[in-house]
Amino acid sequence: MIAAADGGEAYEIVAGAIASGAIVLADHASNAMPPEFGGLGLPPAELERHIGYDIGVATLTRAMAARLNAPAVLSRFSRLLIDPNRGDDDPTLVMRLSDGAVVPGNADLDEAGVRQRMQRFSLPYHAAIASVIDRMLAEGAVPAVISIHSFTPRMKGVARPWHVGILWDRDPRLPLPLLEALQADASIMTGDNEPYDGALEGDTMSRHCIGRGLPHVLIEVRQDLIATEADAIRWGERLAGDLRPLLARPEMHEIRHFGSRATR
Repeated sequence: MIAAADGGEAYEIVAGAIASGAIVLADHASNAMPPEFGGLGLPPAELERHIGYDIGVATLTRAMAARLNAPAVLSRFSRLLIDPNRGDDDPTLVMRLSDGAVVPGNADLDEAGVRQRMQRFSLPYHAAIASVIDRMLAEGAVPAVISIHSFTPRMKGVARPWHVGILWDRDPRLPLPLLEALQADASIMTGDNEPYDGALEGDTMSRHCIGRGLPHVLIEVRQDLIATEADAIRWGERLAGDLRPLLARPEMHEIRHFGSRATR
């Protein structure tokens, strides 16, 4: 059993069974900021938008983890402070302009300031993920890693028709059968590496899964579909239902190395 843990302002670990064979992650689960950051100079309404966090993801992640009886790791800080789903040298690690909103508190942040935020927020979050993976591997259980995100219905005036997107790089073990299961439902539109490409150097999947050869998938759900607690729970349980038979397959618990399309 992976025990629950309170990582203060950086992360939370939700308890789950090692035998579940899965770990659920939520990189952008919270829009919280410690008071001394003053909301980075933004009005509170801006932090409630998608630029501050992934709407609906925390509830969906908890619902999925509960249904799978799997441990989960959730961030507890706004992505505007520092984005844990980016490489350390990614230009979008700290956003100075996000979907039309200028972020005053990030405008003059120097390299030392970025490093301080990493030490305080993103690095402890990633250490928590690594610790859960290490514990499962030490118990002889190779985990499949499921990362949950959400996306806006429109971006830059363009509608996004997908209900859910499956993002992946080169390891097909979990993404392809999950795509097949979702695409069998004619009532939803499922994107294959839409609305984003799953190959991103230095992101959470790259950091924890690709190098270690762990099966993994990043699932994006459209935010208007999970904006209420009830809808987020419904989607979490629905996706867990699609994942459960896939997680029973032996190949989902084997270490295999496929590399990455994003490797420079």
